[in-house]
Amino acid sequence: MSDPHRSQWQVVGHSVRGASHERSGLPNQDAIRWLPESGAGPSLVLAVADGHGSAKYSRSHVGASLAVETTAQLMYEFVAGQTGADNLSLTKRAAEEWLPGALVRAWLAAVAEHASVHPLSDVELDALGGNRSDLASSINEKLSIAYGTTILATAVTESFVLYLQLGDGEILTVTTRGEVSRPLCKDDRLFANETTSLCAPEAWRDFRVSFQHRPQMEPALILLSTDGYPNSFRDEAGFLKVGSDILTIIETEGLQKVGQDLEGWLKDSTNAGSGDDVTLGILWSSQEFQVDRMTIHETIRVNAKGS
Repeated sequence: MSDPHRSQWQVVGHSVRGASHERSGLPNQDAIRWLPESGAGPSLVLAVADGHGSAKYSRSHVGASLAVETTAQLMYEFVAGQTGADNLSLTKRAAEEWLPGALVRAWLAAVAEHASVHPLSDVELDALGGNRSDLASSINEKLSIAYGTTILATAVTESFVLYLQLGDGEILTVTTRGEVSRPLCKDDRLFANETTSLCAPEAWRDFRVSFQHRPQMEPALILLSTDGYPNSFRDEAGFLKVGSDILTIIETEGLQKVGQDLEGWLKDSTNAGSGDDVTLGILWSSQEFQVDRMTIHETIRVNAKGS
């Protein structure tokens, strides 16, 4: 039975086109989506994605958009189906064993539908390599490479919190004391510009999943970002500190203020830092708000490289 005094969740988020993409004329290849669209409730799903962007991945901006749409919808339906579930061990097993495969299948179906309506051009097919006649088929697995993207998602409910990640990017949790951690283990294959992807063969095997029963002291804040954001900081410590800084601003000025300022913060990050597209989604556990540490009143202008 859920505790009526447990938190209500709220979400804000934004995605900005990278400074380097503005100079080169490339589109924003990140995407963000949450459900319900109201951005508030006892259960929420938040997803962010980062399309790969090179010539071979010519439609990765579309792939990222399809990834957040299909992931948010499928996870929202999954969460709704678990409402009142008595056996969380079965829910955990389904989240770990069934959900990654279901997410990949849903994305591939959306990609195939998009490609059937908007066939790849000769230039796009040439970038993929291989036999032209084979690639022209919308059911060919290699075609999905053009849409390659990462995906990160979190679902918060009255009973559990679920984290999933495929590829680079960051998920951070912040306690009411401002302690920042990662709920998922690192993937050692992610280094330099290498990343796992939804378009890879057997992509479901590459998902990292963490299913957590709602503890007494759950996260006050959960952050999801594409890699353009952490890459804008001088070091990891500077990036991790942003979690506690954002929590402080929410406590002192409110989530609405963070939402209003978020676009400016992210533009500062890409302009002074990575130059990449930058996306950040913020889940806040509003009824978990406690001032149990010294509050500070400061403006978060991201500690980006060169600032």
